[in-house]
Amino acid sequence: MFISISHLLSLVLFLCALGPAFLGAIIPTSCTSNLTFRCSQMEKNALLSFKEGLTDPAGRLSSWVGEDCCSWIGVGCDNTTSHVVELDLRNRFQFSDDSYENRKNYKKSCLGGKISPFLLNLKYLSYLDLSQNNFEGINIPNFLGSLESLNYLNLSFSLFTGVIPSHLGNLSKLQYLDLNSNSFPFSEFSTVTLEVKSLQWLAGLPSLKYLDMSFVNLGEVKPDWLQAVNMLPSLLELDLSGCGLVTLPQSTSSINFTSLTFLDISHNMFNTSIPLWLSNLTGLSTLNIGYNSLRGAIPNVFAILVSLQELDLSYNSYIEGQLPVGLGHLTNLSRLDLSENNITALKMLKTLKLESNSLWGSIPDSIGNMSSLQELSLWGNMFNGTISKSVGKLSMLTVLDLSNNHWKGVVTEAHFQNLTRLSYLYLLSVDSATWSLVLDVKHDWVPPFNLSVAQFDSMLIGPNFPAWLQAQTELLSLRLRNVPHFQSYPLLRYLDLSFNNFNGQVPLFPSKMMEFVNLRENMFSGTMPENVGEILPLVDYLDLSSNFINGTIPPSIGMLKNLNFLFLRNNCLSGELPPHWEELQYLTLLVVANNNISGNLPSSMQSLGSLRWLSLGKNHLEGQFPSFLKNCTKLVNLDLAGNKFYGKLPAWIGESLSSLLRLSLRSNFFYRKIPQQFCLLSSLQILDLAQNDLSGGIPQCLGNLSKSDEQSLASSIEEMSVFFKGREYVYEQTIYLVHSLDLSGNNLSGEIPDNITSLLKLGNMNLSMNYLTGKIPESIGNLKNLESLDLSRNKLSGPIPQSLSSLTFLSHLNLSFNNLSGIIPSGNQLQTLNDPSIYQGNSLLCGLPLSTICPGEEPDPEARPNGAEKNDEEGFESLSFYVSLVAGFIVGFWGVCGTLVVKTSWRQAYFQTFDNLKDKIFIFIKVKVARLSRER
Repeated sequence: MFISISHLLSLVLFLCALGPAFLGAIIPTSCTSNLTFRCSQMEKNALLSFKEGLTDPAGRLSSWVGEDCCSWIGVGCDNTTSHVVELDLRNRFQFSDDSYENRKNYKKSCLGGKISPFLLNLKYLSYLDLSQNNFEGINIPNFLGSLESLNYLNLSFSLFTGVIPSHLGNLSKLQYLDLNSNSFPFSEFSTVTLEVKSLQWLAGLPSLKYLDMSFVNLGEVKPDWLQAVNMLPSLLELDLSGCGLVTLPQSTSSINFTSLTFLDISHNMFNTSIPLWLSNLTGLSTLNIGYNSLRGAIPNVFAILVSLQELDLSYNSYIEGQLPVGLGHLTNLSRLDLSENNITALKMLKTLKLESNSLWGSIPDSIGNMSSLQELSLWGNMFNGTISKSVGKLSMLTVLDLSNNHWKGVVTEAHFQNLTRLSYLYLLSVDSATWSLVLDVKHDWVPPFNLSVAQFDSMLIGPNFPAWLQAQTELLSLRLRNVPHFQSYPLLRYLDLSFNNFNGQVPLFPSKMMEFVNLRENMFSGTMPENVGEILPLVDYLDLSSNFINGTIPPSIGMLKNLNFLFLRNNCLSGELPPHWEELQYLTLLVVANNNISGNLPSSMQSLGSLRWLSLGKNHLEGQFPSFLKNCTKLVNLDLAGNKFYGKLPAWIGESLSSLLRLSLRSNFFYRKIPQQFCLLSSLQILDLAQNDLSGGIPQCLGNLSKSDEQSLASSIEEMSVFFKGREYVYEQTIYLVHSLDLSGNNLSGEIPDNITSLLKLGNMNLSMNYLTGKIPESIGNLKNLESLDLSRNKLSGPIPQSLSSLTFLSHLNLSFNNLSGIIPSGNQLQTLNDPSIYQGNSLLCGLPLSTICPGEEPDPEARPNGAEKNDEEGFESLSFYVSLVAGFIVGFWGVCGTLVVKTSWRQAYFQTFDNLKDKIFIFIKVKVARLSRER
C-alpha cells in the first residue's frame, strides 16, 4: 500500500495530537533519527557470500566487516537509495620491473577462486570490475548475463577460459565490455584463453561504446565478424588484436559504427588488400592493422580520415608501392609506423625529414632503395629497433641525423661503406643506462667520408679513443658525451666527462690549465680534493653535481678567483659551508642543493656581489633570512627551500632583490605576514612560500607580479624543482616558461584578493591548507594559462564561479574540504575533471560529478555515476522531501503541544478529554469484540 506525502504529513500531525503516550513511540524514529541509509541485509549477505567463494592471499577484502557494506573497500552505493551499484575489485598492483620477485608479489595480490551466483541479489549493480586478477582458468559464469543493470563489465587480464557465454547479450544497458584475454604476467598460463563460436549475441548490446576482445580466440567465427560488429551503432572503441581472425571483408553494404574513434585489428592473419570501407570511419583517431599479411598499395582514401592521429601498418611485408599523396593532408597525424614493409617507389626523394614525431620500430632495409637521398633526419622520435646496414648504400647522403631515439644493436663499417659525401653525422641515443647502441669498427678503419660535425651520445665506443677520428681533417665540432670509454690527453683546457658511468675517487685533475671541468652525472665517490684551489687555479666552470661525493667542501675553494659557475648539487656533502668567499668576485651561479650541509651561512658571502643564481635547497642550514643577500642585487634565482631558516621575512627582499625571477622558501620556519614589499618584485615568475608558519592575509598587490618577459640566462644551464599538480617536477631548459604561486600549508587568513587573477601567465596556483575565507574570485576565469588550481582545505564559501569552466588548460583541480555551496559548474574543460574527490568535504555542493542531485532538478539516469536508477518505492526522493517533512512536523508538534505546555488550564482539559476518549475507545472495542464473538 502506498501513502501520498500529504497523507503522511496529516498522519504525523494527527499522531502528535494524540499526546505523550504516542509521542514516545514516534520520536525515536521520526524526530531524532539522522535518516542515514545503509545497504540492505540481503545485499550485505550477497557480498559476504561472494567473498567466501574468493581466495584473497593479500587480504584485500579485510575491510568487509561490520553492518554498513557501503563503507567496504571496492563497494560503491547509490547516495540516495544506498543500494550497491558498484563493485570495483580491480587489482591495482604496480609493476616496477619484470623480475621474478615482482611477478610473485603480483600473483599474491590477486583475487581468485569462484564467482558466487549470490551476485544476482545485487539487483542494482551497474559497475563490475574484476580485472587484473587470477581466476586460474575458470569459465565466465553464465549468470553474469542476468545482471540487468550492468553498464560496465571488465574481466580483462584475469585468466578466465572457455567460451564467452552468449548470455552477456542480455545486458542491454552495457556500455563498456573488456574481455581482454592476455595472460601476462602469468607465463605458466600462456595457453589459457577465451574463445567465441559466434558473435551474434553482440546484437543485444545496442548501447555498447567500448569493446575489447583482444587475444580472445575468434578463429572459428565465420567471416561475418564484421557484420556482428556493424550492429553496434554506438561503438567508439574496438580492439580485436591477436584474435586469430583470417578474413578481412573487402566490402560491406553499409557501415553503422561510424562513430568509431579507435580500431585495432593488428596481430591477426589477414592476407588481403587494405579494405576501402575503412574510409567511412571518418572519426578514427587511431588505426592499427599492423602485424598481418596485408598486400598491395596503401589506398589514397586514407586522406579522408582527417582525424587520424596514429596509423600503424607495420610488419605486413607485402604492402608496396608509393606512399599516397593523401597522407600529406592528415595534419593531425602524430604517429606513423610503416616498419617492415616493401615501400620502394621513393627513388627520386632527396630529403626525408620525419623529426619530432612518434615513429618507432627499426629502419627498414628498403631505405637503401632511396638512391637520390641527400638528407635523412629521424631526430626526436621513438625508434627502438636497429639501424639497417642498407643506410650505407645511400651514396648521395650528406646529412645523417638519427639522434634522440632508442636505438639498439651494433653499428659497423657496413653502415658507412658508400657514404663518401657524408659531412654531418649525429648518432645520439637516449638510453644511457644500458648503452644499447654500440659503435663497433676496426681499430685501423679509415672512413670513406670526411666529416665537418660528428656527435655521439649514449653509445658504447671504445675501449680506446676512436682512432678513426684522426683521419677527419675537416672536423669542426666533435661531441663524445655519455660515452663510457674515453681516454683524455694530459694537457687540457676543456674536460667534459659528464653523463657517464665513471666511478671511484674524484680524479686529481692533470692540468693546471683547465678552465672548464664537467664531471656531472657519474658515480664518483670519496671527497673533493683538499687542494682544489691549487690544482685548478684558472677554472671558470666546475660541475661535480649528481655523484656520490661526501665529506666537506674544502676551504681552498675560496682560492678559485676566476670561478664563475660552481655546481655541487645532488651529492652527500656535509659539514658547514667553507668560511672564505671574499675572493670569488666573479661567482655567478652557486648550486649546493640536495646535500647534508648544516650550520649558518658565513658572513663572507656578502662579497658575492655578482651572484645571480643561488640554490641551497634541501640541506640542514639554519638561522634567520640571510642578511648578506641584501648586497646580491643581481639575483634572479633564490632557492632556500627545505632548510631550517626561521623568523620574519624581511621587507628589503622586495626592495633590494628587484631582479628576482624565482623565489623558493618552502618548508622552513618563517612566520608573521608576507611583506607588502614583495609586490615590488614585478619580474617574479615563481613564488613558493609553502609549508611555513606565515599568517595574516594575502597581499592584494600580489597581482602586480610577473609583468616582465625577462628570461634568465642562467636558466639554460641550471635546473629548479617546482611543486606542480601535487607533485615535484624538475625543470631545466624550460624553467623560464613556468609561472607558479604556492602559498599552501601556512596559516593565512582573510579573502583571496581579486587582484590575484591579474597574474595572467600563471600556470600553477596553490593556496591550500590555510584558513582563507570568503568566495572564490569571480574573475578566476581570467587565468587562461592555469593548468593546476588547488584551494582545498580552507574555509571558502559561496558558489564555484562559472568562469572556472573557461580555463581550457586546467588539468588539476582541488576544491575539497571547504564550505562551498550550489551547483558545480559544467562545460568545456570541467567536463574532463570528473573525479568526485575534487569537491568532497563541501556538503552543500551538488551536481556532477557528485551524486548529490540539486534541488529542483530531475536525476538523469544516464548521467549519474554508474547509471544507478532511482527507487521510488524504497527511498526518499530528494532533499526537499526531508525539509518539508521536518518543517511540517515542527509546526504540527509545537502548534498543539507547545500550546499545552504554556496554558495549564488547556493542558488539564486536553488530557482529561483524551482520558475520556481513551475510555470510550476501550469500551467501543470491547463491545465490538463481544458482538463478533457471538456472531461466530
